[in-house]
Amino acid sequence: MVGGLAAGMLGLAFASVPLYKLFCSVTGYGGTPRVDVAAPLASEMVEDHLITVSLDANVNPHLKWIFKPDVSAVDVRLGEESLVIFRARNTGQKAVTGTAAFNVTPFKAAPYVSKIDCFCFTEQRLNPGEEVPMAVSFFIDPAIMDDPDTRNLTDIVLSYTFYKSRDSENETDSETAMLGDQIDVK
Repeated sequence: MVGGLAAGMLGLAFASVPLYKLFCSVTGYGGTPRVDVAAPLASEMVEDHLITVSLDANVNPHLKWIFKPDVSAVDVRLGEESLVIFRARNTGQKAVTGTAAFNVTPFKAAPYVSKIDCFCFTEQRLNPGEEVPMAVSFFIDPAIMDDPDTRNLTDIVLSYTFYKSRDSENETDSETAMLGDQIDVK
């Protein structure tokens, strides 16, 4: 009985992070935007209402990257798909993989910001000196106007912070080992 309880608690501990991420992506909790496959139909758009979306880009000091948006802000019509471009450049001497954490502020707006496609959905690997564009396709759900807490919002911040991937530390060692396996020493 006690062993089963301990095993169940251990299982819940391992499942807690993925379940929490799922909860945040569904509810917008903690500034986590939703993920959708497409913007609403044209009939659902609110043509006369614009929200300014400011773009914020940050890099953890342990990652030797420069990361910036092409523009600092965009005006977005509710329900209309928008595309913004960020650029990342590896200023270090080694290839490194980064992962982006993201949020929306104010947090109360997060449930209404839906990403269709984003560089933040996967890890990004950059070689030394490499610079790449990174796109985000998103829309703001017109339902934001139905919420008394968000209907008067005129500004939202879409923020990203890149961190060195946990697996990035082992990349150089494993790549060197693979190259060493290919060299035939006689």
